[in-house]
Amino acid sequence: MSGTREKTDVILIGAGIMSATLGTLLKELAPEREIRVVERRGGAGEESSNEWNNAGTGHASLCELNYTTERADGSVDIAKAVKVNEDFLVSRQFWSYLVESGLIRNPSEFIMPVPHMSFVQGDEDVSFLRKRHETMARHPLFADMEYTEDPARLAEWVPLMMEGRRPGGKIAATRTEAGTDVNFGALTRLLFAHLQKCGADVRFRRHAFDLRRAPDGLWELKVRNLENGTVETHAAPFVFIGGGGGSLHLLQKSGIPEGKGIGGFPVSGLFMVCRNPDIVARHHAKVYGKAQVGAPPMSVPHLDTRVIGGERFLFFGPFAGFSPKFLKFGSMFDLLASVKPDNLSTMLAAGVNNFALTKYLIRQVMLTKEERLAALREFFPLAEDGDWELITAGQRVQIIKDTAAGRGTLQFGTEVISAADGTIAALLGASPGASTAVSVMLEVLHRCFPRDIEAWRPKLKEMIPSYGIRPSEHPDLVRSLLESTSRTLGLQRVGASDALQPSLQQA
Repeated sequence: MSGTREKTDVILIGAGIMSATLGTLLKELAPEREIRVVERRGGAGEESSNEWNNAGTGHASLCELNYTTERADGSVDIAKAVKVNEDFLVSRQFWSYLVESGLIRNPSEFIMPVPHMSFVQGDEDVSFLRKRHETMARHPLFADMEYTEDPARLAEWVPLMMEGRRPGGKIAATRTEAGTDVNFGALTRLLFAHLQKCGADVRFRRHAFDLRRAPDGLWELKVRNLENGTVETHAAPFVFIGGGGGSLHLLQKSGIPEGKGIGGFPVSGLFMVCRNPDIVARHHAKVYGKAQVGAPPMSVPHLDTRVIGGERFLFFGPFAGFSPKFLKFGSMFDLLASVKPDNLSTMLAAGVNNFALTKYLIRQVMLTKEERLAALREFFPLAEDGDWELITAGQRVQIIKDTAAGRGTLQFGTEVISAADGTIAALLGASPGASTAVSVMLEVLHRCFPRDIEAWRPKLKEMIPSYGIRPSEHPDLVRSLLESTSRTLGLQRVGASDALQPSLQQA
């Protein structure tokens, strides 16, 4: 065991998109601060951020029906959809800054234009989608969203989905051409390559297994070097725990009051993947349907165009599964190890309160190959078994905690847990996750570096022009930002926008 205590300014645990984003922000805002990253795997972006472990949807609420709900009076609540879309617009601005600054040279390595669509069948769901579109199209963030119930129009948008479909029965879809496919694994690797050029100390094959507050006030992290078995001690005044599902264990080790009473529920995912170029070439969209009753939000069925390493694929799924692991490459004892005296009653209450989810997961685990193919044929009627293979995607750990809604509430989304003094923060949860990484990491900066924020404000405004502003309250700003980021990221050919700076000054 090493007796050396290695000090630094910032420790980032996990080499995924969240640590990559936070590290990049900090290097732009405070380049003098030393950053150390420890990652269990042999490279960056190999767990939840990896392109084969998620659908690559730039979550902007353009197609995800679970971000909008129908109220008791029949109206549609789009508040969450607006928030997610604004957060993704923040990510687009930051990525554009990185490209314009030469920190990322070729945005097509991680982002491509792909239309986003919602697709429903049956009178009830068609009625909901129609009302949803009417509400969203009035908002400046979604003004370009199209709606149709015309099979001929749908055949133009998604020919693969309409071929062989039985006539009769109501169907409808919305479409937004400004959707994206994002390779978060590639983006993570690009950001870490930049961080290392800036002097960040990135150490792979390091397993962080203990975290304590030292008498001198620094956080001490115990790390096992998986190459030689030695144990390293790292210390810093600030630690960010961005280890995906593995974050919960280290948060519990930290002992901070804010981490008490929190549990986690792991959900694994499976995707069907098509590599047949003849089939892949006939579908260019990410098409989301409605989730089954009791299904977690990340299990909404969708047929997605993906671009990975310059090659096009189709993904369908995800099919949910259960594994007690908190990470794809984790331990079968992860769930058991997360149960503590302070969260035991919360976890038990969650088991009682989420019976529908339990039933859904059992059904999903028991699905046969033929049943998965039948689900695919709801989207692609002529799908043939031989064109599709099943792959295991990443693990997601949903937060369980006591809320105003009751004990053992299962939280769907992404949440930052931080100490009152701002010296440590952890990210828990799942979708929309990576798509909103920049907004989430800005929240970490505000919570954990409050004394620096005012000095950083001009730089933050340079990197993210809408910083401090709600874009949806300024329609001209929305249009300007979409045009400017689309141009910089190569998402479409648009003319120069002269309205950007005046819009910002007016806002």
